[in-house]
Amino acid sequence: MNLQRELKFEDYVTIFRRRIWFLVIPGILLCIGAYVLSLFLPSRYTSETVVLVQEQRVPEEYVRSVVGGDLNERLATMQEQILSRTRLQEIIEKLKLYKEDIGRRPMEELVARLRKSITVGAVRPMAETHAEGLPGFTIAVTASRPGLAQQICTEITSLFLQQNVVLRAQRAEDTTQFLNTQLADAKAKLDEQGAKLADFKRRYMGSLPDEAQTNFGLLTAMSTQLEALNQSIDRAHQDKIFLESNLSSQLSATKLAETGASPDILGKQMAALQEELSKLRTRYTDAYPDIVKLKRDIADLQKRMSAENASRNSSLPKEQAPTPTAATAFNPRLEELRAEIHQLDVGIREKIAEQQQVQQKIQQLQSRLELTPGVEEQYKALTRDSQTALEIYTDLLKKQNESAMATDLEKRQEGEQFRVLDPPSLPQTPSFPKRQEFAIGGLIGGLALGGLIGFMLELKDTSLRTERDVEMVLKLPTLATIPTVPMEAPARKNGRQTLSLQNRPGSMQIDAGV
Repeated sequence: MNLQRELKFEDYVTIFRRRIWFLVIPGILLCIGAYVLSLFLPSRYTSETVVLVQEQRVPEEYVRSVVGGDLNERLATMQEQILSRTRLQEIIEKLKLYKEDIGRRPMEELVARLRKSITVGAVRPMAETHAEGLPGFTIAVTASRPGLAQQICTEITSLFLQQNVVLRAQRAEDTTQFLNTQLADAKAKLDEQGAKLADFKRRYMGSLPDEAQTNFGLLTAMSTQLEALNQSIDRAHQDKIFLESNLSSQLSATKLAETGASPDILGKQMAALQEELSKLRTRYTDAYPDIVKLKRDIADLQKRMSAENASRNSSLPKEQAPTPTAATAFNPRLEELRAEIHQLDVGIREKIAEQQQVQQKIQQLQSRLELTPGVEEQYKALTRDSQTALEIYTDLLKKQNESAMATDLEKRQEGEQFRVLDPPSLPQTPSFPKRQEFAIGGLIGGLALGGLIGFMLELKDTSLRTERDVEMVLKLPTLATIPTVPMEAPARKNGRQTLSLQNRPGSMQIDAGV
């Protein structure tokens, strides 16, 4: 075959026809050989089961599961635990596997052989309906006998179901215990922060930032109260001065009455009382007690003046002078004035004491307000730490309650569970060897081997079979072609008949000899 030119479809067909037996014979031989080989190989049977993941019965919005992690991760963890040496050795001893090898081979080798015969695969969902993981998994066990494969598959499936319950309960319990520990620590920190904040409030009571507005209000009220006290004390002092003046006037009038008062003196006294009445009317109404008393005093004085005038016009001898009576000796007005002055003194002392208390409170409020800016920074820090501790404690308390409910849910086996959809099957046909697959594989291998042999033969073949082969080798066009001459008669004994084709550059000769 000349590989220096491009091959066409007709060339491939020609090659296939020429080398067809190199493809057919190896293909048939290897197909038969592979099938015969499969008859002598020991049969292996595979038992399978499907386990689905059943969601928890209580809705997630009521009780949230605390068993985290993807199903693939949990499945891998359970697979490592179940396929451990201890578990598999128990299965070997329980089902009495590998009787002929026990004692002759180490147990590690037997466990490894059993582990290789177990396959755990995930079931892929047909639609994106499981957001948190896979809907289930399959378990396949391969053994030398169908019943034995089914028994091993049943044991492995039972271990997966039990391990899932134990694993979920253990994780839920561990989570609850961890949250209990964290909750106790958070409670201790919260109590510590609360104690610090309470002690700080006791030390700076009244100077806290929250009380600043109240202190401002109290300071304003105290200032108003102090101003009212000052005015009240001033009025009391004025009233005292007035009463003392009135008392002096009354004492003078009494002395004159006892010695005999002249009309001029009584007139001056009347003028003083009227002047005092005018002053009081500028400040108070006529219902004011002092004004009422002055009016009464003026009326009494007018009566006295009328009595004096009457006595002077009487026929009494000039030598006879009026003698003082009990009325003139004891004047109720004087006692009233002294009592009022005493009451004013007592009231002034009380108001002064109250004034000092108010001033002291004002000083305390002012000192608190001055201390508030410095206290505010410390108070904010303590309040922030206390609030953070409270939030952490509240969040942990909520999680602890949820974890406790989830743990109880797992103990009741109301959470996520594994459910066997198909029980372990009892295989009827061996899973190995697959004789059809062996035969097809042998056929494909034989065809590939025959094709390789034919390709190598074509590479070594230098025959010129077509005009294009001749033109490619001679680099000249073809002038004529000679068809195939069949050999009808055998060559004679005494003669020879020869047909030869000599390839020479530029010529072609055909010689026939007889």
